[in-house]
Amino acid sequence: MTYTFGLDTFGDRNSDAGGKPLSHAQTIRNVAEEGVFAEQAGVDFFGIGEHHTEYFPMPAGDVVLAAIAARTEKIRLGSAVTVLSSDDPVRVFQRYATLNAISDGRAEVILGRGSSIESFPLFGYDLADYEELFEEKATLFAELVKGGPVTWEGKTRPPLLNQDVVPHIESGPFPVWIGVGGNPQSVIRAARLGFSLALAIIGGPPDRFAAYSQLFQRALEKFGRPPLPVLVHSPGHVAATDEQAKAEFWPRWRELIALVAAERGFAIPTVQSFETETGPHGALYVGSPETVAQKIATNLRALDATRFDLKYGMPGLTHDQLMTNIELYGRQVIPRVRELLS
Repeated sequence: MTYTFGLDTFGDRNSDAGGKPLSHAQTIRNVAEEGVFAEQAGVDFFGIGEHHTEYFPMPAGDVVLAAIAARTEKIRLGSAVTVLSSDDPVRVFQRYATLNAISDGRAEVILGRGSSIESFPLFGYDLADYEELFEEKATLFAELVKGGPVTWEGKTRPPLLNQDVVPHIESGPFPVWIGVGGNPQSVIRAARLGFSLALAIIGGPPDRFAAYSQLFQRALEKFGRPPLPVLVHSPGHVAATDEQAKAEFWPRWRELIALVAAERGFAIPTVQSFETETGPHGALYVGSPETVAQKIATNLRALDATRFDLKYGMPGLTHDQLMTNIELYGRQVIPRVRELLS
């Protein structure tokens, strides 16, 4: 079995060594450097998630991915995720088809409904239409990636009649995934549309998501589709030792969750809950290369997944800390996971 390993970022706003936040512009430039370095470190995929906040200033990740594509040769590049519900599927397809051209076929896209909802008021969408927006737009996106003229009609955008959508893809559709945080209907939707499954696991025991992997493969069979891969996306931080990784990550994690707790319905983390989440049965991959590798290998087996994406970084970490994370992940964690799974 072939396993692949990625790094995802939300463009988490960096700080300098003294704790002073860097500008949004410098953070974006740092992300571009991190993506280029990820290839050098041996990482298979680099993803940028769409966000529109002061602490995640990354509304146009595809632009940054294009800058990385121009300076790399092998690493695959994509979204992690694109909030399709508050965007136009035609424009999303065109942006990633353009990235695919620039990167010579290395583009991917992960589509999401938007667990962070700041894009809805920003672009004038009603949260009451949350489900309908994603269902219609994901269905249209499935038509777009097939290639050729598109005919489609729905309620969320003007219809298309035998419409040619450019640029054309040179060598077949690029990979498309649907990000799922625990909704069985989203799992079934991914199978129905023929998209791969990305499990976003940010809390609790990861093995509870095994049921979703199984449901996905059963649904693919029901819809007459071939087996498709499952990836796991989870937060974490790699440093030289477990103690160092936790010391760097914990205060940033606590601050971020406290900031978004009311909107997202999260409990404020405690030292005890953090120890549970960073332990063998939690969802945070924080520790030394060996600790993180062991946990990744265990959960890839448990979830019958073939790809793991570490969502690295937290607002307030320094660029140097993130570069160290990337180096350890690419040069020590990934080889060790492959060894454990061989």
